Amino acid sequence: MRGDLVRKLAARCLSVGLAVLAFVVVALTGATGWGLALAVAALAAAAAEQRARPGADLVAETTLIAAAVLVGYARRLDDGFDLALAATALVLLGLVLLVGPLRTAGNLEIRAANLPVRTWTPLIAGQLGTALLGLLAVVAVAAALALPAVVALAASLLVGAGAGAVALDLARRRFRPASGGNPVARALRRHQPEFLLHFSAPPGSEYQVTMWLPYLERIGRPFLVMVREPEFLAPIAAATSAPVVYCPTLRTMDEALVPSLRTAFYVNHGAKNSHCIRFTQLTHVQLHHGDSDKAPSANPVSGIFDRIFVAGPAAIDRYARAGVQIPAEKFVVVGRPQVESIQVRPEPAVGLAQPTVLYTPTWTGHHADADYCSLPVAEALLRRLLARGATVILRAHPYTTQNPASARQLGRLTELLVADRSRTGRPHVVGAAARELSLTECVNRSDALISDVSGVISDYLYSGKPYAVTDMGDEGERFTENFPLAASGYVLRRDMSNADEVLTALLDTDPLAEARWATRRRYLGDFPAESYAEAFLTAARRELASTDHSTERSTQLTPLA
Repeated sequence: MRGDLVRKLAARCLSVGLAVLAFVVVALTGATGWGLALAVAALAAAAAEQRARPGADLVAETTLIAAAVLVGYARRLDDGFDLALAATALVLLGLVLLVGPLRTAGNLEIRAANLPVRTWTPLIAGQLGTALLGLLAVVAVAAALALPAVVALAASLLVGAGAGAVALDLARRRFRPASGGNPVARALRRHQPEFLLHFSAPPGSEYQVTMWLPYLERIGRPFLVMVREPEFLAPIAAATSAPVVYCPTLRTMDEALVPSLRTAFYVNHGAKNSHCIRFTQLTHVQLHHGDSDKAPSANPVSGIFDRIFVAGPAAIDRYARAGVQIPAEKFVVVGRPQVESIQVRPEPAVGLAQPTVLYTPTWTGHHADADYCSLPVAEALLRRLLARGATVILRAHPYTTQNPASARQLGRLTELLVADRSRTGRPHVVGAAARELSLTECVNRSDALISDVSGVISDYLYSGKPYAVTDMGDEGERFTENFPLAASGYVLRRDMSNADEVLTALLDTDPLAEARWATRRRYLGDFPAESYAEAFLTAARRELASTDHSTERSTQLTPLA
């Protein structure tokens, strides 16, 4: 998170600084050529800031850059007052003032993918900022070449006409909406979805949805995915054939929640979930995006859902242990369908020669009480693994690079493994290669797991293979009380003082092999391996078939006032 903030701040400072410098050079010195070159550099910096800060207000930068370019243009022409240049200035001023509001208005419109409709106006509105930067670059080049001002005016009028068309269409959508609803709502009514997956999360979290999409599709009923942030529309749409709808406001949600819907699924405890839960005609089901002993896995917010699908009885116990009072009838044990393709190895891991170890450090979390990340102490651990001839698959959490310190630590571990791979030929898997593998593929390739407290352990448990868990809080005996899943694994102390002892148990003697099978049933349910995912599919279909939500529904879903 801090690294992301630093990048955004640096981009802001660079774009504003170059814009000011360009204007000062053009206005106060005779170095017009240098001033125009600085203006182009400022435009490039503004474009970079736009990528780093989507939706950023660039009015100050673009105003200064436009002023610098126009003053430079006038000096290049040196013909006194030029009517075409004055008209260009007016058009540019209008664009600078209107691009931000038009982009904001476009972002408030519903958008969709995988539906037979095209929502062009919001998309074009979102690109007007880029178009303005490109126009200013064209005008700067025209100024540098001393082209007639009519060239700049023509380019400005072209972009201005596009912005005007967007403004008119957005106004029409707002003040004179089409009868029968907007095209997306009409297409959804034709699609007749019976359930939806509601999703809101920070950037980079789409994995929380994609892990569930194959199983939602296997339910065999039409559905839609509703995302609340625009960056998720394209990647999630690419992962499914189901409609994906971006609903930025409560009004657009009202449009997308068509009468055929019966059930809403959720994969996290995002604050915007409350926007959908207000629709009381729906059954609201929490799926989670993993099962672990982390504190967030017993979030009291779970109580607002009608049903809580959990992997096994241990999840229910976790809420009780945390003092979260939720009626027993809300819980439904459905297993963890994502593990169905994990290969099970029933025999203990004894005397493994040249083992492959999967290491999955988690991220630092949003708060200190959820920081289970072992990256600060991992180098000593990996060196001991390498000394035992192990091959390592290093697969870090997707959020790791948001913390600069974690990113540096991960970089050092990657360098260590790459160097060992070059020296010994052991096929360590790191970096992009590790992210390209699914978690299931990583589990199937490995003989043992070393992980922080996270949902990876629950998934790995299904394989029957041994695992070790890092105790980053130095909790000692209390660690397995707070994180019971660790009791069937081998606990690594923060200072790695017991690393050799743990690695011997993990890769050689495996004394906890029998205990893991009992833990597996508690955490992942006791379902036949050949039909493991059917528990979830059956429970989901049962919710859709509930008599409380018959197909004879009112013509409009209405939210709780």
